[in-house]
Amino acid sequence: MTEVVNKVMRTITGRVVSAAQSMTRTVVVKWSRVHPLYGKVQRKKTKYYVHDPKNESNVGDLIEIVEVAPISKTKIWQLVKVVEQAK
Repeated sequence: MTEVVNKVMRTITGRVVSAAQSMTRTVVVKWSRVHPLYGKVQRKKTKYYVHDPKNESNVGDLIEIVEVAPISKTKIWQLVKVVEQAK
């Protein structure tokens, strides 16, 4: 009997901060949480390397990315769509 497993793919939205490499974009995702004991809001940011095969995005664009199988040593995210163009 074959069992079909639907894997939920993580998608996040972030801002492109670098487009210096071909087919690779550096995306920063800002997030925050409340400290469980002290109640202070902690604001953090995480940097992801995203595979953009068509070079659609530019610096300043807001993009949606999805987690995929590893493309290289550091790239495990791929561009889904450009949500908002840079002004």
